[in-house]
Amino acid sequence: MVDDEASFGPPRATDASVGTFDDLYRREQPELVRLAVLLVGSPDVAADLVQDCFVRLHPRWAKVEDHRAYLRRSVVNACHSHHRGLRRLRRLDLRPSEPAELGARELSDALAALPHRQRAALVLRFYGGLPDAAIADALGCRPGTVASLIHRGLASLREVIEP
Repeated sequence: MVDDEASFGPPRATDASVGTFDDLYRREQPELVRLAVLLVGSPDVAADLVQDCFVRLHPRWAKVEDHRAYLRRSVVNACHSHHRGLRRLRRLDLRPSEPAELGARELSDALAALPHRQRAALVLRFYGGLPDAAIADALGCRPGTVASLIHRGLASLREVIEP
């Protein structure tokens, strides 16, 4: 599916030589947590989501062809589910939310305001260094959609950051 040069993070062993589940966990968990932190904004929530993804992979270990791609997509999907749950909670909360202060966290706040797929596409491209095909695989969409998501996400960020 995704070769090592186009994979998330620094080059690693090919999936065929992934070794044991424990080896994969030790090697991939820190990078997946960093990805999840960028998508959900909380290190604690990110670590829990990544842990859940590894738990879901374990019983499917022999059936999954590309463990790293499976985990990356699982993490992106778990982060999306987390945001959906937060939106449901916000609808129930009738108090007005306070606007975020501009400052050191301006980019993080602007990213957090983007729709999930735009945020995920931007993080996977500019943090993960993935090509459109790998991002499309992680998001479950076409490469052309990825280009559109990145374009619209960057335009939204420009509006917030460059008044």
